[in-house]
Amino acid sequence: MNVTGTMMNYYFHCKRQCYLFGNKLNLEDNSEAVKIGKALHEERDQRQGTTEIAIDNIKVDKLTQEYLTEIKKTDADAEAAKWQLLYYLKVLKDKGIERKGRLEFIEKNRKSTKTVILELTKAEEDQLEEYAAQIESLISQEEPPPVIHDRKCKKCAYYEYCYI
Repeated sequence: MNVTGTMMNYYFHCKRQCYLFGNKLNLEDNSEAVKIGKALHEERDQRQGTTEIAIDNIKVDKLTQEYLTEIKKTDADAEAAKWQLLYYLKVLKDKGIERKGRLEFIEKNRKSTKTVILELTKAEEDQLEEYAAQIESLISQEEPPPVIHDRKCKKCAYYEYCYI
């Protein structure tokens, strides 16, 4: 199985969401939050003349000579976004492309963009290997993990699946 950047993000955000997505239950097409995120990406792409780049099992928002940039609409789960970006950096490094990571949070009601710069370390590479193995194990389980009952669940694309 190929772990994706989305799975890495979901693994930190919610193990149940990661499991469901990894087992091809995709409810994101019906999610308002996901639609807003896609619209923000499209608007930014049109303004800057850029598009997503697909490389194997990942889709990166922007790749320059110095940075691989991942754009998020909010910093509500910065840890999940960080590990997703580090995963992307590792996939590129494995292909001989080394870049720094640039994580941009473009919240719609703020005038400025919050930016975090990351560099992939050997310790993080090792940790990513462990996380990828944990994701593969999680997705191969017979049953999904239990519902986490968190505030963030109300905005999740899988809310109706978990609660209704």
